Amino acid sequence: EVQLVESGGGLVQAGGSLRLSCVVSGFTDDDHAIGWFRQAPGKEREGVSCISVRSGTPYYGDGAKGRVTISMDNAKNTVYLQLNNLEPEDTAIYRCAGTTHCSASNWGYWGQGTQVIVSS
Repeated sequence: EVQLVESGGGLVQAGGSLRLSCVVSGFTDDDHAIGWFRQAPGKEREGVSCISVRSGTPYYGDGAKGRVTISMDNAKNTVYLQLNNLEPEDTAIYRCAGTTHCSASNWGYWGQGTQVIVSS
């Protein structure tokens, strides 16, 4: 059973930083991708970033581009999302998800999410 568990969210002032973690378990090989999504109140879900676990290639969405970095630690089965220079508009629930590759439209596995609140 694939499981994804996020942590690292919280309340931060504008201009601050957070590092979100997604602990991944249950995949039988490294031929998959882990992505980060966010959804703010009243808004549609937005793709923030994705990483191919086999190649380590990162991809970034437009929303927080230039202010986020995705990385992974294979030894810890963890994918990180570093958020820098946070803005109030970054306030959202951030969730990690798993699929076959970053361009896939069907994300079959989801974590429960971690809340990020950015105060002005």
